[in-house]
Formats: sequence, C-alpha cells, structure tokens
Amino acid sequence: MTCNRNLRWYELIPVFSFLIQGGRCRRCSTRISYQYPFVEIGTGLIFALIAYKFLPLFYMSYYGLYTFTVAVYLLIYSLLVIIAVYDLRHKVIPDKLVFIFTIVAFASLFIDLTFAGPVFVLPTLMNFIAGPLLALPFVLIWFLSKGKLMGLGDGKLILGLGWMLGLSSGITAVIIAFWIGTIISVPLVLWSKNKFGMKTEVPFAPFLIISSFVTFLFGFNLFSLIRLFSF
Repeated sequence: MTCNRNLRWYELIPVFSFLIQGGRCRRCSTRISYQYPFVEIGTGLIFALIAYKFLPLFYMSYYGLYTFTVAVYLLIYSLLVIIAVYDLRHKVIPDKLVFIFTIVAFASLFIDLTFAGPVFVLPTLMNFIAGPLLALPFVLIWFLSKGKLMGLGDGKLILGLGWMLGLSSGITAVIIAFWIGTIISVPLVLWSKNKFGMKTEVPFAPFLIISSFVTFLFGFNLFSLIRLFSF
C-alpha cells in the first residue's frame, strides 16, 4: 500500500512469499504486517479441516458430492475469514461481504446434500425462521442502544449464520462466541495497563465466526451443550 506496486504471482504465494522476502516489500522495503502470514496459515488450516470433515464421502466414492460440499463450505468460510479480519482491523463489517455470505447461506437452505448428489428441496418453516430468530435479539440491541452496544453488522452476520447452521446449532455458536469473547476480553481489561477498559470497542464478528466454525466442525448443538454441563 506504500508504493502502490502491483504484485507479481511469485509475491502472492501464501506464507512462502512473506518468508522469502523477509516480511518486506520487494520495491520499497516497507515492512509487511504479520497479519498476512497468520491469516494465510489460519485459512489453510480451516480449508484442511473442512476437507477432512467430509472425507468419509470421498472414501465411499461419492467424489462429486464430496467436491461440491467442500467447495460450498470453502466459499462460505473464505467470506467469513475476510469478514473476521476486516472487523478486527476496522471494527466494521463490510455490507457487500456480509450480503454475499447471507445470500449463499440462504441458498444453501434449498440444497439437500444426499449421497445421490445435491438435490434442490423446499426448506421447512423452521429452516426459514432460524436466521431471523437468531438475528432479532441483536438487531434489537443495536436499535435500543442506538448502536452503542452492538453494530447492525453483527445482526446481519448472525442472520446468515442462522440459515447456515440451523436454529439449535446457531444458538450454540452464539453462546460459544460470548464465552470466547469473555475469555479474551476480561484478561485484556485486567492486565493491559489501562489500554483496554469497559468502554473499549471490541469486534464481535471474529468470535462469532470462530464459534460457528467450531460448531460446524464438531456438529455441536444445544443438546450436546446441555450434556456437557449435565455432569
């Protein structure tokens, strides 16, 4: 961004280009943020875990279904990674990205991934209302607090997550997101030497996206969450 140089293909190889160039631009020697290799490593790990989750389909020789399913979730989590990083840096969720994600999540309601291949179906009423039901409390928080407690972008994001995960898993993802946010935020407030306080603005989208991936990867829902604390 300093010298506005168009990067060549060999400057865009994830992680390796950063290491080979010593973390600096080849033209102006400006230091490149460590955000880039960390995001690239994290995204690669997410992609590998998605491919691994659906590996049983591949072993059962459902190659077309495996490829389609993995491709859909790679697209979804590519968008979510960008949203998470953008919100972390700028404390705002881009409307265009969350709009695309919401459309893809809504479209997934009409696709049933069967062993015979993706089949177009009419979703149930519960599938339809899962997104709005999850998003409604966050939209109300935004409206009643006039945007002071939560941004409207979080409500838009949760709308898509509700459609993607379903109501039970969606609620679980929201609960886990608050847990993650608390675990990270409280130590920052207590031990950051006044750099963070109770009024510090903390982006919520990264917590939501991490929790949604954990929920999706392990198939968590409200029942599994209740069983976890029933002992």
